[in-house]
Amino acid sequence: MAKYGKAASKSVQSAMHREKKGTLRSGPGGKGGVVKSRKQAIAIGLSEARKKGAKVPRKRSS
Repeated sequence: MAKYGKAASKSVQSAMHREKKGTLRSGPGGKGGVVKSRKQAIAIGLSEARKKGAKVPRKRSS
C-alpha cells in the first residue's frame, strides 16, 4: 500500500519547483527566510499537503 497519495506528491513537486526558483519561504505565512535545503522543501510540501487533507502520514514526535 502506498505511503503517500498522489495529491501529496503534487504538493511536494510544487514546493521543489518553488525552491529551485527561489520563491519558497519558510515559517508561518511564508514570513521566514528563503528555503535553500531540499529536505526543508520536501517537509514544507508535505505540510501543505497535510493541510489540504491529502493522504500523508502524521508527523513523528521526537
